[in-house]
Amino acid sequence: MDEELLKMYIEMGVIKMSGIDDNGEFIFTIDPIAQEIAPELWEAHTSFVDATLIDLFEKGLLDVEYDENLEAHIELSDEGKRVAKELGLIELDE
Repeated sequence: MDEELLKMYIEMGVIKMSGIDDNGEFIFTIDPIAQEIAPELWEAHTSFVDATLIDLFEKGLLDVEYDENLEAHIELSDEGKRVAKELGLIELDE
């Protein structure tokens, strides 16, 4: 994402800085309000997350279990957690 677009989304309040990683890079989060006021950003975000989770599953780094209500519960292996952190899918301090 280019700087101007990032700046616009920050000004809109749909992207927020949430920290700095071990390499000094900024960590950003996307607020769910993006669904309403920046649907193109939300769509890109959810598409990335979905594709990455499928990739982790196919590599055997993620397990999915369903409870009695058929709600999915995801469990990452240690390697899966490392990869997910590198990709920004989970917070760095988890």
